[in-house]
Amino acid sequence: MDQNLSLRRKLYDKGLRGLLWLCAGLTCALLVFLIGYIFYRGLGNITWELLSSQTSYLKDTIGILPNILNTLYIIFVAMIIVLPLGVGAAIYLTEYAENHKVVAVIEFAAETLTGIPSIIFGLVGMLFFIQKMGLAPGILAGGLTLVIMILPTILRTTQESLKTVPQSYREGALALGAGKWHMVRTVVLPNAIDGIVTGCILAVGRIVGESAALLFTAGFGLVLNGFRTALQTSSATLTVALYVYANERGETGVAFAIAAILMILTLLINLSAGWVGKKLKKQRSSL
Repeated sequence: MDQNLSLRRKLYDKGLRGLLWLCAGLTCALLVFLIGYIFYRGLGNITWELLSSQTSYLKDTIGILPNILNTLYIIFVAMIIVLPLGVGAAIYLTEYAENHKVVAVIEFAAETLTGIPSIIFGLVGMLFFIQKMGLAPGILAGGLTLVIMILPTILRTTQESLKTVPQSYREGALALGAGKWHMVRTVVLPNAIDGIVTGCILAVGRIVGESAALLFTAGFGLVLNGFRTALQTSSATLTVALYVYANERGETGVAFAIAAILMILTLLINLSAGWVGKKLKKQRSSL
């Protein structure tokens, strides 16, 4: 009887292990197929003319240089606003706030916001920033909309990084006569900087891959503009340009080329996040 039970358990364990390997294999195969197909269709269409020029129907040329610059513009606008807000809010909630119920409510609201579909952020951004505030569709309206989207990510990642700093570090700094802000600035933040930087890089990755929210706020413009002009002028990022070329212009080759570029950028951003995190941890452990 015991031998039969043991045999059944072994067969059951082997069956579950095989099922897990099958699921993992299917997931990896699907991922490899998607990445491989995008690179197969896209890399051959990437040319220097595509990367260094703008679309001109008079010259019969297609270029994505404006879209690359618009992507860099919107990353700069969004990050320069969201970093002080997110990091400052996380420091206050972790180090200064005394009402734990209010902190819990804010944390719950931040986690809820991270699960809202991006198209809703785009609709709210269009209604508030464009219709109510009177901003023109462009980098500024799109950047402010992205600030609302990635603020919960920066807030929560910074909070978790600050919580990993041992309480004894804080107590030791205060015992030596340091003030609250001096303790936070010289002890807490340096020990949490690796997680903060990693969260910021991942937030940049979300900005690069965002399209739904920018369709309503940044616009579809494919013209090359300077930074100040692009703030209040319709300016399509790489993801929006991918949608325009694939859905409205029928240029599937250009769309796959942009998709391949976005895949490479996403890979570089994720690798940078891991590299920066490890580098900062090594520097912190050597101190």
